[in-house]
Amino acid sequence: MTGFVIPDVTGDGPFDAHSRGALTRVELTWVEKRIEFWIRFGQEAGTQILDRSRRIVFFRPGAVFGFVRWAANDYGTVVSRIDILRAIAPGSACQTLPFVRPGGEILLKIEGWPKVEKVLRHVDAIEGLGIDPADVDPDHWRHVAHWMKAGEAPRPYAAERHAAWLRRREIGK
Repeated sequence: MTGFVIPDVTGDGPFDAHSRGALTRVELTWVEKRIEFWIRFGQEAGTQILDRSRRIVFFRPGAVFGFVRWAANDYGTVVSRIDILRAIAPGSACQTLPFVRPGGEILLKIEGWPKVEKVLRHVDAIEGLGIDPADVDPDHWRHVAHWMKAGEAPRPYAAERHAAWLRRREIGK
């Protein structure tokens, strides 16, 4: 079965072909215990279902999202990775990643299941504060990436830091 779940991605809704080209596309695959690519957080602009195990999700420029990739073969895990990205505007410079088109601004890139699991727990803690991880200060995701790569624990995200980020973002508009 092939189809579109969100009408604005097909061109039937308020988005025309030009605005669809402005969206970042992330290819997701789910084959239980073999290939499991999923979005951990982020506000999708739309979804295109390709078949039972594959779909494409779309993000508007500026949207922040967490993309988890895990794959295994008969001998064990092959890939364990989490990327936290910010979708880019058309024509903007970007970093390329497999399964993300055209690419994005990488805020965090962590590999290896033990570290990926720590990032997922960090995301859970942020949600426990009542904060959407997609709204977190992008500098915090960079902080988490740097400290984890150094083998250290990152500082927890706090409601005070989030409030400061929201004020700073508002001033910058």
